Amino acid sequence: MARCQVDYAGRLTAHLPMATRVLMIKADGSVLIHSDGGSYKPLNWMSPPCTLREGRDDEGRIEWTVTSKTDDTLRILIDAVLHETTHDLGVDPGLQKDGVERHLQELLAEHPTALGEGFTLVRREYPTAIGPVDLMCRDSGGAAIAVEVKRRGEIDGVEQLTRYLELLNRDPLLAPVRGIFAAQEIKPQARVLATDRGIACVVVDYDALRGLDNAEHRLF
Repeated sequence: MARCQVDYAGRLTAHLPMATRVLMIKADGSVLIHSDGGSYKPLNWMSPPCTLREGRDDEGRIEWTVTSKTDDTLRILIDAVLHETTHDLGVDPGLQKDGVERHLQELLAEHPTALGEGFTLVRREYPTAIGPVDLMCRDSGGAAIAVEVKRRGEIDGVEQLTRYLELLNRDPLLAPVRGIFAAQEIKPQARVLATDRGIACVVVDYDALRGLDNAEHRLF
């Protein structure tokens, strides 16, 4: 926790004047700046991979310079540190899905063609350093597809899939990896963000999938 000023330069510029804020540096390399109100989302942030360098300004104050792989920069000028602590959170077990969401993931794993013609399942809960991707599939041409499954698709789900894709596309055995955001309902804002990031959206009919599953069980 510190009194700080933050300046971002990249596709646009943004300025946060001097104020008391929470600065968070996560083990995956991401840097986030939070205020005490307004939203659960950070005021500004830098997603991994990025580098953080600590220096001093002309007045001797601490200045962090965070640089992304695309050379965007986040400059954090720290006037006073009010509290500093470090915690090792250990391995995260991943998000526990609710009943409908978990079953939806299971149904899509059994019927991947509901996501796209010719799709095949590679693995459920495909591991990454920041948590498992719900489904890893291949399309009819053999390209890798990472699928995030939600009951209700909102912006945070798109952000989650974006982080997975950034990591997966560093693996030369997988890249290029495309993303699909699958949900029973996708909010307009989430759809706009997904489209902007090249992520496809698929609205899934849960009842139709359940009916297909039950029909196959009756056949056998």
